[in-house]
Amino acid sequence: MWKTCSGSMKACDIIETFRYQATHTAVYARYLELLGVDPQQVEIPENIPFLPIRFFKTHHIYNLPGQPQHIFTSSATTGMVPSRHPVDSLARYGKNVLDIFRFFYGEPGDYTILALLPSYLERTGSSLVYMMKELMERSSGKADGFYLYDRKALYLRLLDLARANRPVWLLGVSFALLDFSAEYTVRHPGLIVVETGGMKGRGDELSREELHGRISKGFPESQIHSEYGMAELFSQAYACGNDPFFRCPPCMQILIRNLQDPFLLQPHGARGGINIIDLANSHSCSFLETEDLGCRLSDGRFQVLGRIPDTERRGCNMLIDKP
Repeated sequence: MWKTCSGSMKACDIIETFRYQATHTAVYARYLELLGVDPQQVEIPENIPFLPIRFFKTHHIYNLPGQPQHIFTSSATTGMVPSRHPVDSLARYGKNVLDIFRFFYGEPGDYTILALLPSYLERTGSSLVYMMKELMERSSGKADGFYLYDRKALYLRLLDLARANRPVWLLGVSFALLDFSAEYTVRHPGLIVVETGGMKGRGDELSREELHGRISKGFPESQIHSEYGMAELFSQAYACGNDPFFRCPPCMQILIRNLQDPFLLQPHGARGGINIIDLANSHSCSFLETEDLGCRLSDGRFQVLGRIPDTERRGCNMLIDKP
């Protein structure tokens, strides 16, 4: 039952995971009960109800006996309640991170892996920080790859790596990459820059095209990619090169729901709310209704178009009383 992203996703695996969690994940079981859904009558993935992701802010979403090994928490602006994601095994999370990286980029040992994550390093419980630690342990770089606000130190490190013609994989929060690009320029065609969002409360939200255009000023010879993940998930999707659409790893799939009726799926190419199937999230809930707006192509690629406005949110988010 405990899956990672090393294998392909099949409809039978999705239904098996759904029925297991419909019985063992108490919050999800209660949600389905209130909806009047009999899990044994759900036979295709398109008929699975997705759990609103905000329940991670108010409930303990976990399906194993005993205590979880770790709890990942989301970032939250002042006065907001962070999400809490109980995790059964950090080793399993780390394996999933490596499987996904290899799926998109090959061996992490082929790169020097660096991170520009100031806001994430200043709090505890970040799944992104743990992900980067796992990758750095297998990186070809020998020094600590995390940078806080010392952009000059990162700049000097990147210059050294460019002179040595070493491949580099740099992941950064968007506002920090923008600050770096406004101050420094690094010319290194063997550098991949991966932005992971993070503009909330840092100024106007930018389109992906505008964001990448600004970042490219600091990295004119490098590829600019995007990462899509969250504390409530085990898995990550990536948009690589000039493709504005994200691709999922084998254990992850995206569906798009209607904003007025969250149990109605949108056709390919239509805008709506992003639903995520993440089979690696087997210890909690693999079927999450996010608060992101997007669209999906027939080949499974998807685009993130921002957050869903509060006035357009619909659903049964208040069905379950707070504990």
